[in-house]
Amino acid sequence: MKSAVTPESTPAIPVYALMTGAYWGFTVTDGALRMLVLLHFYTLGYTPLQIASLFLFYEFFGVVTNLVGGWVANHMGLKTTLSTGLLSQIIALSMLAMLSPLWSTGLSVAYVMASQALSGIAKDLVKMSSKSSVKLLVKEGQHGALFKWVAILTGSKNALKGAGFFVGGLLLGWIGFRPALVAMAAALLIVWIMVQARVTGSLGKAKTRVRLSHLFAKSKAINTLSAARFFLFGSRDIWFVVGLPIYLSAQLNWSYTNIGAFLAAWVIGYGFVQILAPKLIPEQHRHKATNASRASFALAVCLAAMLFSVWNQWSPLLTIIAGLTAYGFVFAINSSIHSYLVLAYGRREQISMDVGFYYMANAAGRLTGTLLSGWLYQAGGLTMCLSGSLVFAVLSWLLAARLPEFITGGNAPELSSRSTP
Repeated sequence: MKSAVTPESTPAIPVYALMTGAYWGFTVTDGALRMLVLLHFYTLGYTPLQIASLFLFYEFFGVVTNLVGGWVANHMGLKTTLSTGLLSQIIALSMLAMLSPLWSTGLSVAYVMASQALSGIAKDLVKMSSKSSVKLLVKEGQHGALFKWVAILTGSKNALKGAGFFVGGLLLGWIGFRPALVAMAAALLIVWIMVQARVTGSLGKAKTRVRLSHLFAKSKAINTLSAARFFLFGSRDIWFVVGLPIYLSAQLNWSYTNIGAFLAAWVIGYGFVQILAPKLIPEQHRHKATNASRASFALAVCLAAMLFSVWNQWSPLLTIIAGLTAYGFVFAINSSIHSYLVLAYGRREQISMDVGFYYMANAAGRLTGTLLSGWLYQAGGLTMCLSGSLVFAVLSWLLAARLPEFITGGNAPELSSRSTP
């Protein structure tokens, strides 16, 4: 019989709703912006590697932001980092709207990379702020509630990012590049104003100050999980970020709207699986770290099957649809388990720093995956992308197998002796 969520295990709903709503609003613009930039510059004749380079600063500054942003939130509160992230995205969208078609290729690339750097900073400030708030709003030791609420936040975010992919492709074909950017900046400005009016500045501000030298002083559990996260998201982005959209356009002759709708449907479905992840794992096993290694192994199997199909030149459309469905289902569960574990392993008083460090690894994996996606696709098409993705998935599985387990039964989660640094 399922147990009801107790009052102590339920977050303070108004604050949770505000933080989540801001994250939702940002996420739609983030997904739409990715699709707008990718398809717009592919239309202008940019190569896959050049397109990948446009996103490098987005991912690189995400690495820096997650590391330093956690320390800033620890000192100044989560409202500061959330507000700064939203404002940075508004500026980034406005910058891109001023891009001139008369500029040279070199100047255009540099300008877009600069705006994407600002967008990367924005994304990870908003994400770190929203996800850290869940740890602070759920009572310590409530594993089931923590898994539930982080799954809802993560899953809904990805569903809306998928919607953003569709919005980006739709707006590009409907009103064009510049008007789409202006409309998204205006909508996000409304979200920013709501945050200023409703979110308290004390949320997430630590009672004791932590020195910058402690940014890298993490537990073995956090370090191992972060490394597994690096290869997990690197594996996804190696074939998904640049290789897949260009393959759908160049090899299958899909339109912008169709590409945006297809990727949107995948990410939305992936998001719903993340929301359901706690229910897909037996209640007595939900807190176990071994779930991460099992999910990573299943992900590697999915990629191996897709690679085998593409290598043997079986039906490309069937391979993409069936492969993406299986891959997305397993990846969603894997990602939800990781998102739960970082909050469960994290220290309550320094949760923003632990989450920031973890998402720094996430951003580093995305950075590496994005670069490899353009390079490998240009070198050998989708087959090369899937091969690189498989290697990263196997490495994520090997690292996840080393994660320490919890000893249950106390008011707070404790790690077994295997977690001693």
